[in-house]
Order: sequence, then structure tokens, then C-alpha cells
Amino acid sequence: MQNWIDLLSVFKDRQEPVALVTVTKCLGSTPCVVGSRMLVTINKQIYGTIGGGKLEFKAIDEAIIALSKNKIIESTYTLGPEFEQCCGGKVEFIIEPMNQSPELFLFGAGHIGVEIAKLLVDTPFKVNLIDSRDNWFDNLELNKSITIHQIKENDFKTFRDAVKWGINSYVLVLTHNHAIDFDIIALAIQNETKFLGLIGSKTKKVRFNNMLINEMNIPEGMTNVVCPIGLNIGGNTPKEIAISVVAQLLQVHYHSGVINEK
Repeated sequence: MQNWIDLLSVFKDRQEPVALVTVTKCLGSTPCVVGSRMLVTINKQIYGTIGGGKLEFKAIDEAIIALSKNKIIESTYTLGPEFEQCCGGKVEFIIEPMNQSPELFLFGAGHIGVEIAKLLVDTPFKVNLIDSRDNWFDNLELNKSITIHQIKENDFKTFRDAVKWGINSYVLVLTHNHAIDFDIIALAIQNETKFLGLIGSKTKKVRFNNMLINEMNIPEGMTNVVCPIGLNIGGNTPKEIAISVVAQLLQVHYHSGVINEK
């Protein structure tokens, strides 16, 4: 596939997820050569080829897995009877999901929230800083890569619409008001996220857990919420807490970044 760079640019401009399959090694007789490439969309539409047949079908299925998990996959296949081939060659390829960068939706532009947003500049994360206080962003100096959202405090719909829910969505709740924190958590646990975190103590987590179960009829309560947030690295200034939280987000993002399939 000679035009794969141009095709990737098209998908990037559209922000459409796509997986790039690249053959990295060929041993013996194989239907492809090193450097053969194929693009696979979430709807299994393909561009290019790595040789066709069952090998290509396997690669397409694994590309869908790579896209769903947003993880790189490395695979090795021996082309024997399973593939209805007798050549006995071996093919290795790598599958890279594209256009699925992690996106953080950070509710609460206080001292810690602002520090988190600043620390995530020049990382893979796209950052959305959200606050409901009137004119709150007027005096904040933020990097232009950080997207700000002014939402209405009593309009529940604005909380929901501020987030792009899904496997690449990270949500942090650090607002100035515990009641708002609870409303956002109650909303978020009913939507898909990669990471959902709440600032606060273990006591706050227990209190919210009981409220979710007993008042909201959400049986899982706080099971899927990280609280307190941040790695236990010490320090209690806003910047130090922010560093611990950013380290945790990056750890989640990079954890098990490569899946090895045999």
C-alpha cells in the first residue's frame, strides 16, 4: 500500500479510529513481504492487503481488538493447515490503533485541577478543564492546548454533554462543591470511561458509596471509582498532589501497552 501515509492523514483529519497493520518479519514462503501494510476501520473496511486469505482475516479480527482496547498488538502466525496453506512460512506483524488519544475531562479548575491540566501539556492527553463558577476562567493563564468549558451549575445536562464518553475517556472530579461532585460521579458511573477518579478521603468514598446505593439505587456504588486519586508518592501541596494524579493517569494509559498474541 503505497499511499498509507496519505490515508492515515485523511483518517486523522476526520478523527476516525483506524488500525495500521504492518508486516515486520517473513520467514519461508509467505503471501506477503516485510513492510506490507493494511488499514482497518472499526467497521472492518480495509485499505491495502497483507496477502489475503485466512491470515488477513486473522489480522482484521485482531485489528478490531486493538481498536477496542486501544492497545498495540504483536502477532506471529505459521501458515500451516489452519490457514489452508502448505507453504509453512511464518509471518509476524504489528497492529497499531490510531486516532484514539486519551482525553481527560477534569471537573474543577481549582488549584489542583489547574496544576493537573498544566502538567499534562505535551503528553498524549487532550485536556478539557471544566468549571461551573461564573467568570472563573477570566484570570487563569492556561496553555492554548487546554480546552476550557464553562458550564451551568444547576443544569445536569451540561455535565453530561461536556464529556465524550467512551474507552478513551478519563474523568476527574475535583470541584469546589461536594454536592456537585456527587452529581457528576452518579452520572459518570452510568457511562463508559477508561478512568473515573474523585478527589477526597476514604470517608468521602464511603459516604458517596452509601448514597449511590441507598438513594440512587445504583448497586455497584463506588466500585469503579478511584478515590482517593493519585499515587502514594508523598507531598500535599497542590502541585505535588497534581504530580501524583498525573503519574497515575499516565500509568493507566501506558499499562500493558503491548499485547502479545501467539
